[in-house]
Amino acid sequence: MSIPLSIPNLSGNELKYVSDCLNSEWVSTEGSYVEKFAEATQEYTKAKYAIPCVNGTSALQTCLRLIDLKPGEEVIMPTLTFIAPVNAVRYFYADPIFFDCDNFFNIDINQLYDFLKKNTSYKNGKLINNVTDKIIRAIIPVNIFGNSLDIDALLEISDQFDIPIIEDASEAIGTFYKKNRHAGTAGLMGCLSFNGNKMITTGGGGMILTNDKKLGEKASYLTRQAKNNKVFYVHDEVGYNFRLTNVAAAIGLAQLEQINQFLEIKEKNFELYKKIMNNKNFIDIVSPPSYGKSNHWFYAIKINRNYHRNIPQIIDFLEKNGVQARPIWKLNHTQKPYKDCFHVDLSNANNLYDKIFNVPCSTNLSEESIMTVCDLL
Repeated sequence: MSIPLSIPNLSGNELKYVSDCLNSEWVSTEGSYVEKFAEATQEYTKAKYAIPCVNGTSALQTCLRLIDLKPGEEVIMPTLTFIAPVNAVRYFYADPIFFDCDNFFNIDINQLYDFLKKNTSYKNGKLINNVTDKIIRAIIPVNIFGNSLDIDALLEISDQFDIPIIEDASEAIGTFYKKNRHAGTAGLMGCLSFNGNKMITTGGGGMILTNDKKLGEKASYLTRQAKNNKVFYVHDEVGYNFRLTNVAAAIGLAQLEQINQFLEIKEKNFELYKKIMNNKNFIDIVSPPSYGKSNHWFYAIKINRNYHRNIPQIIDFLEKNGVQARPIWKLNHTQKPYKDCFHVDLSNANNLYDKIFNVPCSTNLSEESIMTVCDLL
């Protein structure tokens, strides 16, 4: 028996909507499902504007363009994250500043505040990193594994130091902050991803969320090649070919219709893992923070030093027994393109890197499969 890590659940209206696209011959970026998917996302997240993109990385890149990120400037982000937001910053020849994570894998807010308080100053209205003498332009926090951020604390930092927040909520559709705010909607802008392993999928896709009308309109403009006149192809700025296709949006709309069902399954399966795992020695499933409602996108298993195998051995053993698992991402401050970037103390991220891995979490995962995974561990 093979138990994959995370595969899509395409049991809704996906085929019906895609067939409608094919029959109408509107398969590219101008079909009706692109707008329908955007409107449904706005309704679900309560964001005033939702701009569909080809993937989450392009959404992040567009957001950084909208704040006019310049070469040599810096953006704050966690080292423990998928590399997409780091690459998005480097597309502008800017630099990441890597911060540590808390025990829920999200950016360490206390460390962030202490650093900004002790190591920054203002010159000509710009926040300067006194260590590198570079301008700090933004904070990109990431909802790791779908865990909620302590968004109120981040907003206080944003206000105090006048740094905009661009939320990387790629893993967090269905995650809500306290006060019932959806992930990606509290900062200046936020980004979702609909990759094949995400809570809902379009095969590959993303979405920019914002409550700012001017930013929403400019994001839509830029992602459509900055086209001022559709008939005569007038372009007043350099734009991007980042618009989501109608076929992909049709899949996304059908997926979003099922999200409440998916969330219930994810939580139920998490609780089953927790019931089994947390009665065992040396191994636990990590619970999300209490200040938000997690979508439980990925389940994080933590071993302690008394567990008899390390992470590579565990993954190899599970793979040989038909179970797909994965380690957390290689920490970004150790990646070859970013080894020379400035970072603060990263002790917790380094510690968790040797203790955390992910186990199967698909929404069509059976109880029998969960029992198999737990028995093997």
